[in-house]
Amino acid sequence: MGVAAMLAAGCARPLRPMQSLSDPEIQRAMRREQVQGLAFATIENGQVANVKVMGMRNASLGQPLTPDTIMAGGTLTKAAFAYMLLQLADEGRIDLDAPVTKLLPHPLPTYRMRPYDFSDLAADARWQAITPRMLLAHGSGLADYRWMEPGGRLRIHTDPGERYAYSSEGYAILQLIVEQGLGLDVAQEMRRRVFDRFGMRRTSMYWRAEYAENAADGYAFDGALQPHERRYRVRAAGSMETTIADQARLWAGIMRGDGLRPDTRAAFSTGWLPIGSRRRYPAFDSAETAWPQKLAAGLGVVTFEDRSGPAWFDGGHDESTADFVLCLETGQRCVVMLSNDVRAERLFPELGRQALGPDDMPWSWEYDWLDQP
Repeated sequence: MGVAAMLAAGCARPLRPMQSLSDPEIQRAMRREQVQGLAFATIENGQVANVKVMGMRNASLGQPLTPDTIMAGGTLTKAAFAYMLLQLADEGRIDLDAPVTKLLPHPLPTYRMRPYDFSDLAADARWQAITPRMLLAHGSGLADYRWMEPGGRLRIHTDPGERYAYSSEGYAILQLIVEQGLGLDVAQEMRRRVFDRFGMRRTSMYWRAEYAENAADGYAFDGALQPHERRYRVRAAGSMETTIADQARLWAGIMRGDGLRPDTRAAFSTGWLPIGSRRRYPAFDSAETAWPQKLAAGLGVVTFEDRSGPAWFDGGHDESTADFVLCLETGQRCVVMLSNDVRAERLFPELGRQALGPDDMPWSWEYDWLDQP
């Protein structure tokens, strides 16, 4: 019986006990892939079960990674921002299904200040149909970043709400709505509604001077050291500075649904926009496929049907860092992985399975170097 049929029949398999990975196991895997630093946390029953760090934040200086080392939050920023935005929706301050024409004081293409220059969209009236729900689920039809487009000009590839395509530009529009439409400071709202709520004392939406004493430098695929990127500009798409201890608290709180109505928390991790692309990237020219796990975008994370029941994930990388979160609703379980070495992505599938057990996570959709579906 296939995964989808098994779940539809209510035959989710019983969970095995969560495993605590031994230091030698992790160290062997890190040596194999030449990973300099790895931070790892597990969540069970909506509570932090374990936090573990291995390796160095700067190998040449002999500086070890610690649970409080500042690391790049990267793509995980989007999910944290989405969680904040859903609180605003619960309070009736933003309508997730209202078009941007009703949420901004001026037409979207008239915003021309950096980094919110959307003037390229003026000739395409489809921008008027974009809603926050579409933006949260990466269904705006916009590319990830405008610099990936010919001539660096932003354009709408598909009708809004029609197709999933990962878009940081979409989250920039959401940030614009919060700042210009609601008159709120994103950094302050994130502090009040997310970071303080979950006790994330060393997390911020921008670089703080105090971080310099314990921040992780990065390592590229070729092993080259890249100094920690100090993000001074607040970006809903990826400016979060954080630690593994704080990320463990964040994802435990999200799993519990703290601060959201139950139906809103469910929408965060329930598939809204089906995903049929073979890979996450490239956004618009990936071959189509039918995922038996019913891969779909929720309002903050990507969802699928696991053998254990509903499941969801988030993750990403840049030239020298990587992050990934995988959560199973059954047992309120998560594994959270941050690394200051992009080569750690090659460890994430095996470490996730060792912690949570066999899964139906579509790893090859997330990581195109994997062959299996």
